[in-house]
Amino acid sequence: MIRTASKSRTAIAALLFGTALSLGAIGSSRAAMAQGPESVADLAQGLLGAVVNISTSQSVKEEGDGPVPQVPEGSPFQELFEDFFKNRGDGGGSNKVNSLGSGFVIDPKGFVVTNNHVIEGADDIEVIFPDGSKLKAELIGTDPKTDLSVLKVEPPAPLTAVKFGDSRKMRIGDWVMAIGNPFGLGGSVTVGIISASGRNINAGPYDNFIQTDAAINKGNSGGPLFNMNGEVIGINTAIISPSGGSIGIGFAVPTELAENVIKQLIEFGETRRGWLGVRIQPVTDEVAESLKIGKARGALVSGLVKGGPVENGPIRIGDVIVSFDGKEVDDTRDLVRTVAESAVGAEVKVVVLRDGKEETLSVTLGRLEDEKAPVVASSEDGVLTPEGEGEEALPGDEGGDQQSPTAPGAQSPAILGAIGIELAPLDDASRKTYAIAESVEGVVITTVTPGSPAAEKGLEPGQVIVEVAQEFVETPEAVAETLSTLKSEGRRNAYVMISDAEGNLRHVAIPLE
Repeated sequence: MIRTASKSRTAIAALLFGTALSLGAIGSSRAAMAQGPESVADLAQGLLGAVVNISTSQSVKEEGDGPVPQVPEGSPFQELFEDFFKNRGDGGGSNKVNSLGSGFVIDPKGFVVTNNHVIEGADDIEVIFPDGSKLKAELIGTDPKTDLSVLKVEPPAPLTAVKFGDSRKMRIGDWVMAIGNPFGLGGSVTVGIISASGRNINAGPYDNFIQTDAAINKGNSGGPLFNMNGEVIGINTAIISPSGGSIGIGFAVPTELAENVIKQLIEFGETRRGWLGVRIQPVTDEVAESLKIGKARGALVSGLVKGGPVENGPIRIGDVIVSFDGKEVDDTRDLVRTVAESAVGAEVKVVVLRDGKEETLSVTLGRLEDEKAPVVASSEDGVLTPEGEGEEALPGDEGGDQQSPTAPGAQSPAILGAIGIELAPLDDASRKTYAIAESVEGVVITTVTPGSPAAEKGLEPGQVIVEVAQEFVETPEAVAETLSTLKSEGRRNAYVMISDAEGNLRHVAIPLE
C-alpha cells in the first residue's frame, strides 16, 4: 500500500509538473500575443510602394477685400492702381489652398482609391508616389454617401498595387496595419487591432465602420487599413479626437461596402444602387408587442413610394421586413444598406412578418436616383426624414406640447382623456383648418395634452389617426372603442398609424396604461 501510494504520489507529481509546464507555456504564449506581432517590417515593405499621398489645390475667393480706390481719369497712378487691385491673385480676389491626404493603388494601370472629402472641390489633384514622383490625376467617380472616390493616373510603367480582402472575416481583436500620410508625413506605418465593427457615426446613410486603435491622424484619410495578409480590409476615413491627434479611436469604411462602390465608380463613373421604394421606421419594443412578433427586430414599412418598385405590391404598409435577399435585417440601417448594395433590376426574396406570420415575397428592385433617396427613421418614434434633406423632420418630431382649439364635434371618452388627445371627424371644415390633403382619410387630432402619453409619442393637432391595431377608423367613437377593447384584453400598447397633413405615414405604439 505504501509503495502503491508512493507510485501514486510520483505519478501525481509528474502530472502536476507537466501541467505547470503547459500552463507556463500558455502564459508565455499569451504574454507574447499581448506584445503584438513580432514584426510587421516585411509586410510593410511590400505594401509601402502602393500607398500614395494625394495633393489637391482649389481656388478660394477672398472676402473683405474692400472697394477698389477710385483714381481720376488720366492720373499717372491709374495703371499702377488697376494692376495692384484688379489683377492680383488669379484674376483678383482668389487664393490657392492646398491640402494633403492619402490613397492607395488598386490597379497597376493607375487606378487610385481615396476619400471623397480628400478631393472634394479640388481644381487640381496630384498623386505623389513614395519615390517622390508626381502624376496629375483625373477624377473617375466619387460617392459622397460612402465618402469614396476613384482617381486615374497615367503611369510610364505599371504601378505597385494592393488587393482587397474580405472585411467580413475580420474579428474584433485581430491585428491591422494602417499606412498613410499623417500631417503630410508620407509613408507612415501604425499597427493596432480592430476595436469594434458595424459602427454608426452618423457620417452617412450606409455607415458600417470598422473601429481601430491603430494610430490614425489628419492626413491619413483615404489610406488603407490592412490585415496581416497584406490585404486592404478598410479605407481610413474618420477619427474621434478632441485635440485633433490620435486618441486610439479611428474609423475605416469596410471593404464589404467599399469594394462594390469602387467597382461601379470605375465601370460607370457613378454608383448604381438598388431601390425598394418603401418608407421605413424602427421596430420598438412597444410596436413589437402590439404586432405580436416577439422581440423587436426588422424594419417596419410605414409607407410605399408612389411610382416605386412595390407601389402595387407585394409589400404592404404595416409589414415588418426581417430578411432581405437571404440576409437578416435587425434594424432599419441593415435594410437601407443591404438594398443599396443589391443590383438594379435584381429579383430578390424578402421575408416579412404580416399578421404575426412570416411570408416570403419576391420583389424586383429599381434604381435609386438622388431624387429617390431612401426614407428612413430619424427620431425615436420613427418620424421620417428623407435622406439628403438634412435633419428637418416631418410634423410630429417637435413633441406634443402644442394645443389648438377643440374643433366642433370633438370627443373625449375616458380612454382618450387618459392618452391625452381629443378627436374629431375628418370633414371639410377640419381639412380646411389643418390644410389636410384630400387623399388623407381617418380621424383628426384636435388637442394634445402636454406631458401626456400622446405628447411623448410626438402626436400633434392636425395629424390624422388612420388605423388602430391595423383596422381603419373613420370616427372618434371607433378609435375610443378599439382602444378600450385593446386595454380590456390586457394590451399595454396600441399600434396606431398616424398621417401628417400631406399624407406621410408613420406608426407609433401608444401606451394604454
